[in-house]
Amino acid sequence: MRTLILALGNELMKDDGVGLKVGRILAEKGYNVLEVGTDIFMLSSHYNGEERLIIVDAILSEKFKPGEVIHLEGEDVFEKLKAEIRSAHFMGAIDGLKLLMKLDERLARAEVHFVGIVAKEIDLGTELSDEVLGAVPRAVALIEELCKNRKN
Repeated sequence: MRTLILALGNELMKDDGVGLKVGRILAEKGYNVLEVGTDIFMLSSHYNGEERLIIVDAILSEKFKPGEVIHLEGEDVFEKLKAEIRSAHFMGAIDGLKLLMKLDERLARAEVHFVGIVAKEIDLGTELSDEVLGAVPRAVALIEELCKNRKN
């Protein structure tokens, strides 16, 4: 199953850059990664019909501790992110993805996963907090496991 990893975030806003950091590590290992930053709509011009999408991004949550790695898949991506966890971005990437899925039938059929790292600090700066930096290897390992050819 072909996989596209979408690395989201803003590396000028401390922990919000963690999705980009994870994506760059995976790209160096040879995975198919698209850095979209804060513009999920870049996907529309770079999507090549991959059957699996894995989104990696920082999240804000009062339910989980900073540095925790959260994995959601399928409809839970849309339901739980809306209800329990907030995107670190003003326009949620998940809302943008829902719109893109309505416009592209191939994208609508893709298996969707979301790997979120709970942020501690979203503020001006380029350094990740210790908690979030410590979560990077766990997020990378989880995504590598998801990339293995498996059916859920």
